[in-house]
Amino acid sequence: MTLFQPGENCWRVAQADTCDVLIDAENYFRSIRAAMLGAQERIILIGWDFDARVKMYDTQGDVEGPLEIGEYLDWLVKRNANLRIYILQWNLGALKLVKRGRTLSKVAQWLPHDRIQLKLDDDHPTGATQHEKLIVVDRDIAFCGGIDITENRWDTREHNDTEERRTQPSGHDAGPWHDASTRLTGEVAKALSDHAEHRWEQATGEKACDVASGPQSSKTGADGPAAIQGVEVAIARTRGATEGAAEVREIEALYCDIIAAAQDVIYIETQYLTAKRIVRSLAERLGEEDGPEIVLVMPATADGWLESQVMDSTRSRCIEALRASDRFDRFRVYHPMAAKGADIYVHAKILVADHRFLRIGSSNLSNRSMGFDSECDICVDARLADDPDAAARSIEYLRNDLIAEHIGSDTESVARSIEDTNSLIASIEAASKSGRCLREYETPDLNTVQEWLATNDILDPSSADDDRTSITL
Repeated sequence: MTLFQPGENCWRVAQADTCDVLIDAENYFRSIRAAMLGAQERIILIGWDFDARVKMYDTQGDVEGPLEIGEYLDWLVKRNANLRIYILQWNLGALKLVKRGRTLSKVAQWLPHDRIQLKLDDDHPTGATQHEKLIVVDRDIAFCGGIDITENRWDTREHNDTEERRTQPSGHDAGPWHDASTRLTGEVAKALSDHAEHRWEQATGEKACDVASGPQSSKTGADGPAAIQGVEVAIARTRGATEGAAEVREIEALYCDIIAAAQDVIYIETQYLTAKRIVRSLAERLGEEDGPEIVLVMPATADGWLESQVMDSTRSRCIEALRASDRFDRFRVYHPMAAKGADIYVHAKILVADHRFLRIGSSNLSNRSMGFDSECDICVDARLADDPDAAARSIEYLRNDLIAEHIGSDTESVARSIEDTNSLIASIEAASKSGRCLREYETPDLNTVQEWLATNDILDPSSADDDRTSITL
């Protein structure tokens, strides 16, 4: 029986001819450049932010066309007289435009353009954000994940302590940055195209142009050991309630269902950990004698002063509450570090459960992402693949490849270590703690957090959560 239930924990389930995971922004930018280059009639970009100045470097070879995304989009429409491009950005995020000279001038240049449109999305509750990161090329290729086309995102999988190509327009190195997205073809790309068209129409009151072109996915199909062929994919969403629509909490429901279904290992990469219902679901599994190991990889601290002040304190309370529930020593939280000691910022939103479930999207483990902001995730169940064993091997490989990246090892060595120890935690802790590594998270001001927990049990509340009042968590 499938775990995916449209209308409850997902919006739609559709077949993917290929599902490829793109780790870190260099790989993501390379893939979207190639897909956009093959676009016949339409590209839709939906994001939390968009910066036309972003340079899509590729250290593996020369690129065709301009490096900057704004110039690249201009170049594409000049090459193809039939191509139209739609960009939808969160309206309050666009306030950053005033500080981005070239982006502001590029947006002004596009205002009278008949084939490139940039519109601002205000179709969400007051205080909520448009947080989806979705690109659809024609109706053939879709990208869904956690990477925006904006500053501070580009990095390679090496995550060097210093990197000239990470230099921002302001002149500073943004620092090591870890992220993830997916590239999908087949019926699921058409479903995500439907979603993107609907989001555009909701936000602008206008319809995107129709697309009649045939598939181009065969030109750049997924390959490699982590690519999954022929599998059913669930699309899950979050939408805050508005006057015109009820709230949608599919992402939260799917997280809880996957956590409950896991048997051996739950591996999560997330920017935040403040979502109370998810924390409770994890705590329940930690209380089981034969429950799964649970490993979280997070940034050492949240990005930005306000986020660190608000999110880090709540994260500390959630982590300590989970540690208190960890009766059988099966829970760890780590943060990655570069070879010379720089913190690697974790912006990825990934969950791998056993060798069965893989989910990647825009949602963080925060209350906002569970019921307030606009989010879009995809999830794969290996049991729903044409070849379930091959899909399970791909999911296992991906998880081990992520760990190898974080500890400066290789995927085969990680796989051997897990087989020898029969434990993901033991394998990580056996790895060297010098050079690139995972360091166990230490709660700052532990006594204060423990005193707070003693009088505020977030795992057993006395009343139901009011997510409207906890949107800052």
